[in-house]
Amino acid sequence: MNPADWQIRSGKRTSLPEPFTMIPGLDLSGVVEEPGQSGLEPGIRVFGMAPLRLESANAGSYAEFVSVPAEQIVPMSETMSFEDAAALPVAVLTVWNSLFEQAELSPGQSVLVHAAAGGVGHIAVQIAKSAGAYVYGTASSKNLSFLQDIGVDRPIDYSMERFEDVAKDVDIVFDGVVNDADPDIDRAAVDTRSRSWQSFRLGGILVSITGLPDSTMAGSFSVRSAYGFALSNREALVHASHLYERGKLRPHISHLLPLESAAEAQAISERGHTRGKIVLMVSA
Repeated sequence: MNPADWQIRSGKRTSLPEPFTMIPGLDLSGVVEEPGQSGLEPGIRVFGMAPLRLESANAGSYAEFVSVPAEQIVPMSETMSFEDAAALPVAVLTVWNSLFEQAELSPGQSVLVHAAAGGVGHIAVQIAKSAGAYVYGTASSKNLSFLQDIGVDRPIDYSMERFEDVAKDVDIVFDGVVNDADPDIDRAAVDTRSRSWQSFRLGGILVSITGLPDSTMAGSFSVRSAYGFALSNREALVHASHLYERGKLRPHISHLLPLESAAEAQAISERGHTRGKIVLMVSA
């Protein structure tokens, strides 16, 4: 599951039609039952992203069966578990769009990942490392060893160090913390964004995955800003499968719960500061 699930449910992201008939859920893994026009044979294990249809009673992945466009799923790696596969798609697609399509990351560049132990952040770290980047990552004290385990070159305890004093002249800031349009925005998150501008080299780019950052502010620091989001991309999912096969990408699953506990899963996510991902299991 993703924060988008409870944000959509609560009306924080969009105004939903009434009565509420939408089945939530974006990430998914499973077995092809009916191939449709996809060419995928029944029995093939696949993972990907369900379509977001706010007015449909049969859309999301919180279900035993879901109909998915063929271009939004790919076969799973042979070594990949269903749990790991379900934890990857939205995070991978968000990171791919952010780092490669928006920021055009290349080997040798440096990346500062905020909330690097989070559901998307810890995937961003691993994908950036696999692309040859030097990675700084911010997290709380309890998550520093976790950051080292997933490959962060320089973990930063945000309660003990000012990240802008450590991460200097970076090429890319990957920000999953601040949503400028959120009326309930956390002041500490705003402080993180404002201080991030000081970490850049000239011409760097801040990519936010929660909304488009202030381009005027970016321009005053001679850097760029962009919005990174989960855009359907088979190449990204295939790449993630290859990285997984080579041991270069592993999602951390903090909670593995039955589908019947979806409400509990969303409550955990809504409280924030979850390490890695929350996964729901559909009973066989």
